[in-house]
Amino acid sequence: MARTAADKPARTPRSRAKAAAAAAAMAAPADNTKLPENGRQRVVLEHPTPDVDGGRFPVKRIVGDVLHAEIDAFADGHDVVAGLVRYQRVGERRWHEAPLTPLGNDRWAGDVPLTQAGRHRFTFAAWIDRWATWRRDLEKRVAAAQDVTVDLHIGAQLVRDAIERIADAGGSGAATSNDGELLATRAALLDFGGEEAVAAALDPELDALMLAHPDRAFETSWPRPIEVVADRERARFGAWYERFPRSTAAEAGVHGTFDTLRAELPQIAEMGFDVLYLPPIHPIGAHHRKGPNNAESAGPGDPGSPWAIGSVEGGHTSVHPELGTLDDFDALVRAATDTGLEIALDLAYQCAPDHPWVSEHPSWFRHRPDGSIQYAENPPKKYQDIYPIDFETDDWQELWVGLKGVVDFWIARGVRIFRVDNPHTKAFGFWEWMIGAVTAEHPDVIFLAEAFTRPKVMARLAKLGFTQSYTYFTWRQEKWELEEYLTELTQGEAANYFRPNFWPNTPDILTEQLQGGSRGTYVQRLVLAATLAASYGIYGPAFELLESAPAKPGSEEYLDSEKYEVRWRDPRPVNSAAAAVTDAIRRVNAARRAHPALQENTNLRFHHVDNERIIAYSKRTPGTLDGVGDDTVLVIVNLDGQAKQIGTVHLDLEALGLDHDARFAVHDLLGDATYQWQGSANYVELDPAGGRPAHIFHVRHGIRRDEHDHPYFA
Repeated sequence: MARTAADKPARTPRSRAKAAAAAAAMAAPADNTKLPENGRQRVVLEHPTPDVDGGRFPVKRIVGDVLHAEIDAFADGHDVVAGLVRYQRVGERRWHEAPLTPLGNDRWAGDVPLTQAGRHRFTFAAWIDRWATWRRDLEKRVAAAQDVTVDLHIGAQLVRDAIERIADAGGSGAATSNDGELLATRAALLDFGGEEAVAAALDPELDALMLAHPDRAFETSWPRPIEVVADRERARFGAWYERFPRSTAAEAGVHGTFDTLRAELPQIAEMGFDVLYLPPIHPIGAHHRKGPNNAESAGPGDPGSPWAIGSVEGGHTSVHPELGTLDDFDALVRAATDTGLEIALDLAYQCAPDHPWVSEHPSWFRHRPDGSIQYAENPPKKYQDIYPIDFETDDWQELWVGLKGVVDFWIARGVRIFRVDNPHTKAFGFWEWMIGAVTAEHPDVIFLAEAFTRPKVMARLAKLGFTQSYTYFTWRQEKWELEEYLTELTQGEAANYFRPNFWPNTPDILTEQLQGGSRGTYVQRLVLAATLAASYGIYGPAFELLESAPAKPGSEEYLDSEKYEVRWRDPRPVNSAAAAVTDAIRRVNAARRAHPALQENTNLRFHHVDNERIIAYSKRTPGTLDGVGDDTVLVIVNLDGQAKQIGTVHLDLEALGLDHDARFAVHDLLGDATYQWQGSANYVELDPAGGRPAHIFHVRHGIRRDEHDHPYFA
């Protein structure tokens, strides 16, 4: 039974006294008369970036990225400031250093390479650069023809100070010893005075030697390191395909298995997907099992909902007997790997009434006054087949360890990706601990949060450690809201911790827009999801077959939902529209794999179109200064899935890496045509009925004479 308020122990006088003392200490004013530990630290450090909530949560990046770190660094007076960024992998003893370079207006930047998966950290240090200050002032005095004899003696002393720092550091080895000898020679020359001394003082070689051995005695350090999580590439880029294994049999009326799903792997890989996501594969509870279309009572042959996890056959570390055995699952994982796919499992922390945990750990569930366990509800919906877990249980520590054990079990069987069901209904503290513990042991594990909830809750889950998150994209349909939402995700603070994964449909969500069943709408939503975000997914084969019937008017549930019954589908496209959508999926995924520009999020830029039903945006990965290695993709989509739309696209040529009034070619990766464009204003015509609801253009710098000119670009 859950503990009631009456069960909680009362505070003792001693505990009340301690609490009162703590409150008094917090209320006491600071002692402003106490001298600081080191009042000679003159450099001020402010506003480091990237930084998530003042360092409370780590920044997210990908292995191979070079993190661009910035900070404000300035001091009183006119002395020159110098600084560096320090970085290390967590667990590494040695700190690496890279110089800060000025950006102007007291803003500085340094680069942090992320070469391994896992947690890293970086921080900053800055100091008064006495040598650079002296050298700057010497140049001014020499230019003004002033006597610099005293100044040269001051410089000689600065050089001798550097020699002492080398000695104090115990510097040995040929390079360090040689530096000391060279500096000693220069110090003597500066003391000698004259034109040769001035020339030696301003010699870049001496400047480099002094830069290598700076005086950092009074440096200011940023008070705490900023953490960075470097994930593998799949954390940022990937195409997901959701499939119910039980619906993969070759004939109607038969329950699918891991083996029948394995037969589909080549087809899924051929469409260009990277991740095959499976809804729960565990035994399904018999008590209060749901029937078709979420009917409260199930018939004798009804399979129930896979999310009602657990029965006498086992729980979260078992597989549904009708799907096969654990050995069959292992064979599926190996076959997927051979095909170029990764298996993602659903992680749903909830139990059917006959889950073993219900009898083995009754305290893990919330009990009602009559002793029964509270089932899940989302009024007016009732889920009698599901018991939520009580994260306020007195046995919370044992619960946490048990839940992590589920993830550990599947990791041991080769799974490295988990789609987490409704994480916003579980304790935040648990997720931070569990994800941190798992990724400390296995930094390649990815957690996708299925959290269609309030913005701040979604953001918090991402900060706590979730690698990716579902988003509101599913319901963003107008140009203004797409532009506003994507700007927030890719250009705002969220870009440092929130990685979106866009889904046009899910087993829970068939939007009103898709219920029209228009091929143009389905392709439009596919293109938007797959090119606006580096990670996207579809629930298939419902998507490519244009399944669009809702359970009832006004509902976003599918009619005859696969969540409650086995659905057999003819593996062949049933009509030309379905064939066209499947072909579009192949082309879009091929474009994503071929073009690095589409494999990132923060490089997204929108372009103006004088028609609110057409949206245009680009992604670019710059190459060298002469354009070599550039990859630029321009996407133009008709947001009206039914009618033809025309308009003029006004391109930001700088964002495309093009000069003003440039003449360039755009090659359509959806339709294979190539067109010649010039300048910023270009006409477009997109007709869903004609099979062209969108363009995915590869922008080519320069054109060939044999490139095709379409009449409406003339």
